[in-house]
Formats: sequence, C-alpha cells, structure tokens
Amino acid sequence: MRIALHTRVREDRIEEYEAAHREVPAELTAAIRAAGVTSWSIWRSGCELFHLVECEDYARLLAELEHLPANIAWQARMAELLDVVHDYSQAGAAAGLPVVWRL
Repeated sequence: MRIALHTRVREDRIEEYEAAHREVPAELTAAIRAAGVTSWSIWRSGCELFHLVECEDYARLLAELEHLPANIAWQARMAELLDVVHDYSQAGAAAGLPVVWRL
C-alpha cells in the first residue's frame, strides 16, 4: 500500500531537519524496514513536507513502532522541528492524504 502524508517544518529549522534526515538512527531504519516498509520518500516545497510511504500495512507499521524507544526519541526530536506533525501512533493510521488522481 502507499500512504501520502503532509507535515510542515519550521522555517527556521529547515537545515536542522534536513541534517537530521541524513543521520536517521540505524536502529530506527531497521525497525521501519522490519515493519514492512519498502520505501519512504520525503519531498520539501518551502516548509511543506510530503511523504510517500510504501509498505505492507500502515496501521501495522505504526503499531510496531509506537513503543520503540528509537522511534519515541525520533518523534520527540521531529516535534521540535515541525509546525505540522503527523501522529505516528496507531491513532494516525487513517491520517494519510486522500488520492485525488492517479495515472
């Protein structure tokens, strides 16, 4: 399945956000892959961030990561950098962007 998400980085934290994503903890990326993610891309337009997650089951992904210490620490770090955050708990499973058109 593919899930599109929207978040927004704080204008004064763009460089820090991008630097953080050059150093995503190996424990976290391994857990994301183990939870069924085959691809996760983030695009930025100004402060707007658009994520495309390709995975087996997004709700399962969130459930598997929700209590993982590496994910909890990462989400806390991202919360400092973002104006609009995504709820990466199980409650956020239905918060993806709706598909408007596909070719």
